[in-house]
Amino acid sequence: MDFQAGILQDGSPMESLEKQLICPICLEMFSKPVVILPCQHNLCRKCANDVFQAANPYWQSRSSVISGGRFRCPSCRHEVLLDRHGVYGLQRNLLVENIIDIYKQECSSRPLKKGEHPMCKEHEDERINIYCVTCEVPTCSMCKVFGAHKDCEVAPLQNVFQGQKTELNNCISMLVAGNDRIQTIISQLEDLCRSTEENSEAAKQELCARFDALTALLEEKKSELLQRITHEQGNKTDFIQGLIRQYKEQLEKSSRLVETAIQAMEETGGATFLMNAKQLIKTIVEASKGSRLEKIEHGYENMDAFSVSLDHLTEAVRTLDFDPAEEDEEYFDGEEEEVEE
Repeated sequence: MDFQAGILQDGSPMESLEKQLICPICLEMFSKPVVILPCQHNLCRKCANDVFQAANPYWQSRSSVISGGRFRCPSCRHEVLLDRHGVYGLQRNLLVENIIDIYKQECSSRPLKKGEHPMCKEHEDERINIYCVTCEVPTCSMCKVFGAHKDCEVAPLQNVFQGQKTELNNCISMLVAGNDRIQTIISQLEDLCRSTEENSEAAKQELCARFDALTALLEEKKSELLQRITHEQGNKTDFIQGLIRQYKEQLEKSSRLVETAIQAMEETGGATFLMNAKQLIKTIVEASKGSRLEKIEHGYENMDAFSVSLDHLTEAVRTLDFDPAEEDEEYFDGEEEEVEE
């Protein structure tokens, strides 16, 4: 086992040394005593004994009469024939044991916190120290040797931890980038909302201004037409009032002639009556001829000529609508597509 090559690698010397002191079975640091195989690979004696007993179920103990057994190195698959002592007959690697003692003394200033290493539920005394790649769950070395993961592919827990931590960090980066994009879209939508409100207010003001102008125009036109009707009304009423005055004057003259004629009829003397009667009769006849005053035609009082038809304007108002803005619709559709992207 080449410790110098591991120590001289890049990184912390202690970390490089720790990697060289990892058991290939439990993936933990070798525990005393450490056995060295003929192929020069090292194992924890407990791990080696567990593997040996699993491969040789009929081997009972060191005092068993059954001789030896077969043991396959988990690192290089080299097969070793053991005597009746089993793995206890293998040579201890005192150099590795001493290195481990020195390493632990150096690391004693960094004691592990309580609860830092979770324990296996199936084997309460075993820490979860490996990762089952097949089942994608953390487990312990006993589960790999004897338990549910003995036929599964395993990997060091730290390697999988770093890999999944990197993957999770990439996922976080993707989420952050996605959140930034969503925030950008939200900002764009908020800007669109504000612009929509401002444009709507401007459109309302413009619409009110147009209707106010139209209302003012209608009021102006209505005032003009009313003035024309009033003017015509004045002309007609003045004419009628003039006729009324003429007829009153005629009536007054006729009434005075009637009174004069009645007084003449009361005269008893024939000579006196005849002196005034002829002239009175002549005056009454002339007054009757001159009483033919101007008359008003039938329907003179009607104002039908000033009737206005607003049906076409009413229909135009009913059908009044906004002008179609195809360019605005296309622009809005383009904005929608951009937001969806």
